[in-house]
Amino acid sequence: MTCPILTVDLGALATNWRNLAAMNSGETAAVVKADAYGLGAARIARKLARDGVRRFFVALAEEGLALRRALGDGIEICVFSGHMEGDAPIIAEARLVPMLNSIDQMLRHVETLPGHPFGIQLDSGMNRLGMEVGEWEALREIALEQSPRVVMSHLACADEPDHPMNAQQLRAFREMTDGIAAPRSLSATGGILLGRDYHFDLARPGIGLYGGLPFVDAQPVAQLDIPVIQIRDVAPGETVGYGNSWTAEAPTRVATIAAGYADGIIRAMGPEGHVYAGETRCKILGRISMDLIGIEVTACPRAPESVELLGRHQSIDTLADWAGTIGYEILTSLGNRYARRYVGG
Repeated sequence: MTCPILTVDLGALATNWRNLAAMNSGETAAVVKADAYGLGAARIARKLARDGVRRFFVALAEEGLALRRALGDGIEICVFSGHMEGDAPIIAEARLVPMLNSIDQMLRHVETLPGHPFGIQLDSGMNRLGMEVGEWEALREIALEQSPRVVMSHLACADEPDHPMNAQQLRAFREMTDGIAAPRSLSATGGILLGRDYHFDLARPGIGLYGGLPFVDAQPVAQLDIPVIQIRDVAPGETVGYGNSWTAEAPTRVATIAAGYADGIIRAMGPEGHVYAGETRCKILGRISMDLIGIEVTACPRAPESVELLGRHQSIDTLADWAGTIGYEILTSLGNRYARRYVGG
């Protein structure tokens, strides 16, 4: 191994989707925004499409165009950001379904692409995207006459099952949409886990597909193996890395591995972080730098050639805890210098 290898297990990804779909009472789509959370939207979407996904969600029209080129016809691609200024040519070419978020977007869409499919996004209390109650009341009848592909909203606190905001948003969404004929969608991964009341006609899992919380039974999808460049013996009193931030208290074997914060390994992981050499847990020593990390390999039965940062032993949420962030940021931060390998697909 000459460079770090990011392995993406497409079989595990498909298993996660099937397991979430089995919990869901309606149709189960898939969210592949941000290049499928950093893991490669084209490869991931093609695998999921072969396994039965008929509808995908992306963040931007440009992502939708790339996905259409990867998937071809017969798949619906919805765009969370809706119909932005200048998007009409892309929406038309790629046959995208924009999730219209405002009166302005609705007017733009019907004026530039009359008769083109669309969906509606409502704000049920998150105050991020979507039409508020007054906007929806003004547009509701006109919009519904044109048969939107889906009417959706998004839960703010679904990863906290007991949070009162979940029930509050469920009530608001029902008040805004009960009685309409269009398919409805409220839930992503966390909403599926909240139960049938939150499922409606369509769910849109994202992070759970890729092995992240709140889907605790998710199979790991990403594995990151990093090569060892050099191993040295450090005497008591000697230091490792920038700022002399770690000092040896006993004779220590230190390996330098070939990755760092330029590769999306967040610098704040350092004090708590570990890697695995086989079955041996090895502590990160000192600061994570741009391309290099020091680790302790004193307990390893043999000199390792590579170590695992992410995978069977440690999930994206384990790494996120060390960095004080969430699994989403870990995945989407993974850099482009990794050699990528896809298995199980």
